[in-house]
Amino acid sequence: MNNRLLVIGGLATLALVLVIAYLVGFWAWILLGVIALLLAVLAVWDVTQKKHAILRNFPVIGHARYLLESIRPEIQQYFIERNYDGRPFDRDTRSIIYSRSKGADDHKPFGTEKETGSIGYEFLLHSTAPVRPPERIPTVRIGGPDCRQPYDLSLLNISSMSFGSLSKNAVLAMNKGAGMGGFVHETGEGGLTRYHRGNGADLFWEIGSGYFGCRTHEGRFNPETFAEKATLPEVKGITIKLSQGAKPGLGGVLPGPKVTPEIAEAREVPVGVDCISPASHSAFTTPRQMVRFIGQLRELSGGKPVGIKFCVGSRTDVLAMCKAIWEERTAPDYIIVDGSEGGTGAAPLEYSDHVGTPLTEGLMLVHNALVGTGLRHMIKIGAAGKVASGSDIVKRLIQGADFTMSARAMMMATGCIQAQKCHTNHCPVGVATQDPRLVRSLDVEDKSKRVHNYQKLTVREAVQIMASMGLDHPSQLNTRMLRRRVDHLNTRSYASIYHWLREDELLNEPPRGWAADWREADADHFGEHAPVGYLTEPDPQWRDELDVQTSAMSLGELRSTLRSGESVNAVPAGATPAEAGAETGAKADAEAVPERVPAGAANSADSAGDRGGEEWSGEGEPRSGGRPPERNADEKNIDGARPRRSRSETGSTPVVSNEPRPEGQLGS
Repeated sequence: MNNRLLVIGGLATLALVLVIAYLVGFWAWILLGVIALLLAVLAVWDVTQKKHAILRNFPVIGHARYLLESIRPEIQQYFIERNYDGRPFDRDTRSIIYSRSKGADDHKPFGTEKETGSIGYEFLLHSTAPVRPPERIPTVRIGGPDCRQPYDLSLLNISSMSFGSLSKNAVLAMNKGAGMGGFVHETGEGGLTRYHRGNGADLFWEIGSGYFGCRTHEGRFNPETFAEKATLPEVKGITIKLSQGAKPGLGGVLPGPKVTPEIAEAREVPVGVDCISPASHSAFTTPRQMVRFIGQLRELSGGKPVGIKFCVGSRTDVLAMCKAIWEERTAPDYIIVDGSEGGTGAAPLEYSDHVGTPLTEGLMLVHNALVGTGLRHMIKIGAAGKVASGSDIVKRLIQGADFTMSARAMMMATGCIQAQKCHTNHCPVGVATQDPRLVRSLDVEDKSKRVHNYQKLTVREAVQIMASMGLDHPSQLNTRMLRRRVDHLNTRSYASIYHWLREDELLNEPPRGWAADWREADADHFGEHAPVGYLTEPDPQWRDELDVQTSAMSLGELRSTLRSGESVNAVPAGATPAEAGAETGAKADAEAVPERVPAGAANSADSAGDRGGEEWSGEGEPRSGGRPPERNADEKNIDGARPRRSRSETGSTPVVSNEPRPEGQLGS
């Protein structure tokens, strides 16, 4: 900042204030004196504090920076963003949700604002002979061969959001809206609460790693309390949550201040204490155990549909689940695929941006895995993650889903303005907060009608789009009907961009791209556990073979020779190609190359070949003896672990401890 301009601006402001005070009179001088005194105190405070360098260098006026920063999201959203480039949801999408929830006109004049020539632009193919939309909106029958109480599910439903993350009024509004519209309200892993019942809504009860509402005092699964609630008539299905899109591989934490007595009662946890969902389940640790757990829940619930929900990670994991299903002859009735673009109350930025598979790829992977293993006909697939419009529904059905789930769009229908303050307990519209003053602003009766309107009109629009494509039913959709621009000159259909497996293809003859993962998939292991060859040799050493001058032999040939077990002959440095050829050809007269390989090491030829790209001068001893570096002795505890540092204060900024994230702990 230019100090000269700062001084001139300050003097000009002071002169203006003095002129106004002179014109107004005595009381103005008193008010001016009080303001000046307060500013002087603030200036002294700014100069002496040590936390903010800006305030120390620019007292008083430096606060303007923090003021502008605090309202940056609102400035960005209302004045800078274009209609189609906002995140997580753009203005056009939010406008559609708001308009439909109010039953208002959702049309837009003058054409699209999207750049249809940009790479990645997707569009649906309409028919030259559209058909009339069906009078009865299609539904999806959920229930596999072991399900005794199948359920007909809507194409769009309320995805899992817990009471605790949402306010009681928000849960009530969504629940009543679902009851009015006849679609499912998934409870979220926070438990089956009184706000989910008594409003006529059908429920899918979500069971997470914390087993809230059906847990023992130690936090493990309690079959007795589960059976008591799972057999309630409004509970139509059970969802086991393995992970969620916004932070796959992490659990969750409901901060202690938000754990009110009624939340503690619903979750069966102490009041005012951080409520932690572990990163993994304690009821199972392998695909086989998971499948058996599914069978157990189905029996305890009286034969109701039981499914799993997860964000796709390793393809090997998905195939391991398929193998476990076949070997145990027990299958989930549905699988909900959550995309990494999904939302949550709070997640580390690294997880939201960089961990997990996006919905499109995850959805197609699960669909292909089930088709290739002959399981697709008995397992329905749901899609969750930024589903907001009718076109979103149609696209996800083409990509492999049978139905969709929506969370944030339902929040917007309830009044959410995308303030992105869900984790602060200061949601300005009362949706994601437990503050009674803020919650009171959300009118349940009005917002329940909006949730109903939004779902009804969005599904109707999806059905209308399918009719424009010449289809009477979602089952007629195919991958040729969705096209994507792959470069500035060409578009291709999903049928040609992606490889779609045939029925039973993995069981009979796995294609090359899937074969390695199919071999590795194991019903008794999650994760990619096949060893990596070059990482498995103990006590690595530099190889003498690489010290040999091999001007007549390329590095690739050397690696091949070493792998085949043949000896490598030394070639004098500077030899001509002919001499080198003669030298390498005379194997009987060549001197054998000595090896410095410790007893018990792996095959030296393979190991040397794997390290063929490394060089050693040949002088003196090798640079590494194969021993791991020792940690400084005074930095080790008795057990060799890294020492934990207690939380301490340095100036005004606390030094955080080395404790891991509480939501990253495993199920006990």
